[in-house]
Amino acid sequence: MYDEEVGEVIGSSNTEFIAESTLLHQSPPFGSFIKVKAREPIYGVVFNAYTHSLEPNRLAIAYHRSEQELRDEQPQIFELLKTKFEAVIIGYESNGSIRHYLPPQPPRLHSFVYVCHPMEVRRLTARFWFLRFLLSVEKAPRDELIAAAIRAAYAVRQGERSFLVQAGKALVKLIGDDYEMLASILHRIQES
Repeated sequence: MYDEEVGEVIGSSNTEFIAESTLLHQSPPFGSFIKVKAREPIYGVVFNAYTHSLEPNRLAIAYHRSEQELRDEQPQIFELLKTKFEAVIIGYESNGSIRHYLPPQPPRLHSFVYVCHPMEVRRLTARFWFLRFLLSVEKAPRDELIAAAIRAAYAVRQGERSFLVQAGKALVKLIGDDYEMLASILHRIQES
């Protein structure tokens, strides 16, 4: 799972990148930790995913059939669809150490994207610097994104409640007096 390519970079900047999924309808989950393999891996968190037609000004139309019926009757339809996902960059690796700041260069186009191994997620989230990057995302609901990323980081810690306590303290410092946002994030974490 962790060594399987999940996408290919098709657009990038120093702060985020877009990748095309290897398989239709199979992007990494919202809030998951991913990496672009390069000489120095670049790490990100998925904040958006979508499927669309390859033809720029053409929307998909409803056929009122199940996906399997469409695959049997008109398989060519699925060749015209692509799933893409976007990620905010939260750091990179240099000389074996995680750097919790933006990389000097954006990810290279056509680099492959992979889901982070649980140990990588633990290293990336040992400190809460990644939260600052998530707070800067404007293309997704920040409270949803932060909660999803914290849940993903907690999942690899197999029930370490102290991680959630530390995450809560870090959020209080970062968000300050925005009580509604803090309450929203904590509620979404607690539901899981």
